[in-house]
Amino acid sequence: MRSLLLTFAENLDFSETQVEKILSQPLTKVLKLPKLQQELNSLDTNLLKETLPTAGGVLAKELPPFYNWLKNELGVKRVPDSPDHTTTWVIGFLHNQESLTHLVQLHRPVPRPALEASIPRLIGMFEGVKDAQVRQEWQKAIAALCLVLVVAARDEDRAAVAV
Repeated sequence: MRSLLLTFAENLDFSETQVEKILSQPLTKVLKLPKLQQELNSLDTNLLKETLPTAGGVLAKELPPFYNWLKNELGVKRVPDSPDHTTTWVIGFLHNQESLTHLVQLHRPVPRPALEASIPRLIGMFEGVKDAQVRQEWQKAIAALCLVLVVAARDEDRAAVAV
């Protein structure tokens, strides 16, 4: 658990305490948080778009073993069969063709424990990118999107318990 909080705190402009507070709130409230909007708006989308080939290379290399790990060790049933899914989605998001709501819907079937366990490893895929600015911007972008996924998963778990 600490690894997840630390991962978010290291890659976003939030302390671990702030991350914990965000994760305890409903998704509808979090999506309206000025601080989250500021974090998303601070992404250097021009740099991200320019470096899509770099990210695509990282994802093409790293995602197949990551997907195997999700399926075989974490027991996630629906795993994309190629890195194209993730790369296409990120490109769509950067070009304002995909929404956070759609991202949440796509990831609803992923059990929360598997989702949370996978995030540090997913963000860590970019550690090998030599250009620090590019590496940090991609890690920040993935962390921001994953933060929303975890909030949604926890919100759904709380709703299921309340029923």
